[in-house]
Amino acid sequence: MKREMGMMVIIYSSFLSVWDMTSLAVFGTGRIGGGVAARAVSSGLIDHLVLYDCNQALLEAQRLDIEHMRCPVSVSINPIDIAICDIVLYTAGLPRNQNIKTRAALLDCNVPVASELAALIPNYKGIIVVVTNPADILTYFLWKATRIPKSRIIGFGGQLDSARFQYELANRSIRCDGMILGEHGEHQVPIFSKTGLNVDIPIRDDILLTLRNASMEIIKGKGATEYAPVYHIWHLIESIIKDARTDLICSAILEGEYGFTGCSLGVPVVIGREGIISIQEWDLDTWENDHFHSAATFVSDLCRRISHD
Repeated sequence: MKREMGMMVIIYSSFLSVWDMTSLAVFGTGRIGGGVAARAVSSGLIDHLVLYDCNQALLEAQRLDIEHMRCPVSVSINPIDIAICDIVLYTAGLPRNQNIKTRAALLDCNVPVASELAALIPNYKGIIVVVTNPADILTYFLWKATRIPKSRIIGFGGQLDSARFQYELANRSIRCDGMILGEHGEHQVPIFSKTGLNVDIPIRDDILLTLRNASMEIIKGKGATEYAPVYHIWHLIESIIKDARTDLICSAILEGEYGFTGCSLGVPVVIGREGIISIQEWDLDTWENDHFHSAATFVSDLCRRISHD
């Protein structure tokens, strides 16, 4: 790839296959975007960073703070440069707070922000990682708006939900790893059948209720979640850069997988330099399948709504 910063001159060979270093654009430089940007710069895995935020004072402050790290990474705040980055991390938009009870309630506020990003990356050849909520629906929206191949747009949320599930299981002295599929929100689906344990339905329902409110305690205490999202987002990006072929739970565009089309949902995927290399289809038990169907129906309805707006 030949980069002439500030100019739309892009020459692509096979994406991310011939460079040791990677360029990253962070669209939205608040707590999450800024945290991931700092982690990326200190990782030694990127050589160019582009920062964007509608809050110019915050944008300049974040740029200066990162420059003061004195890492060998060039930093740009020119929005034109976003389109020539290998990976775009989308974190801009209205975050959830104590008065916003569900992530889905943020949709109408954050679709215009997603449209702004789409306008900046016509014919984009890299990978988009969607963090802004509601992540599943905005992943679908950006897929439609940018016409990017579905393997190169990845919605974040399942990794974080799964980590919270594992924390809750440990608190209940249930010694196993758990994964969360479905929506990154109220319609998340804890997968108990993969744990090898027999967990009764009332206990499953109680755990699910706890998980739905897992982030709110943090939001009430300090205004937003921060450390855990940054950690898991960076793990995802690092898996892309290193072509790690990592098994993760991410929101992926479904075209027949699990029997659904026209939505993006958290499912098991393999992540590498090409983005989503494959989607794994797990056998779900009746309880899990019913909840997954509810998640798909809920998300699909919202995806259809924004497609028709």
